[in-house]
Amino acid sequence: MQTKPRFRALDLTLIGMFAALMAIGANMTSWAPFLQVAGVPLSMQPFFAILAGLLLGSRLGSLSMIVYLLIGIAGVPVFAQFKAGIGVIFGGTGGFLLSYIATAYIVGKLMEQKQNPPLPTFFVSSFVGIILIYVIGTNYMYMAVNYWLEAPMGYGTAWKVMASFALKDIAFTIFGALIAPRIYHAIHSSPYFSRQQKSIPS
Repeated sequence: MQTKPRFRALDLTLIGMFAALMAIGANMTSWAPFLQVAGVPLSMQPFFAILAGLLLGSRLGSLSMIVYLLIGIAGVPVFAQFKAGIGVIFGGTGGFLLSYIATAYIVGKLMEQKQNPPLPTFFVSSFVGIILIYVIGTNYMYMAVNYWLEAPMGYGTAWKVMASFALKDIAFTIFGALIAPRIYHAIHSSPYFSRQQKSIPS
């Protein structure tokens, strides 16, 4: 009977690397405080979450997002504006943090449908990812501010606030889809990944 492959050194390295990139991407406003819209900081986290799914696949991509989330919940200040703790998850932006796990997983699953994915697959997967982030994150924000943060906001207003970020995220999504193929093929053509893929049960 086949068993799931164990984590190898490179697996752990890639998971840790993307967890670190998420922490860096969360805190752009630390160096540029003006990069905020309605009190919500701009970040590169959607870009890195989608890239994790594109490059690492569903398993490692989603695990890197889980590790990032657990590090922040444990008290390390890796969330936006160097915040930490489980309270952030219940704040207005908590849904976006949760969405990164689902996004990396779904994007990775889409990438895994083809052994040698062409450029259109990278674009489709990337835009599915950014749509998923916005749908989960914005709906969660609406529920948070209306039901337990006691700061009523209309549903349309919530989407208008997030529309302010759309242009930036669409631009980064396109950029990620364009640069990912070369990195992807470089990683997955290595002997390490070839052996790993053969060991994964179908």
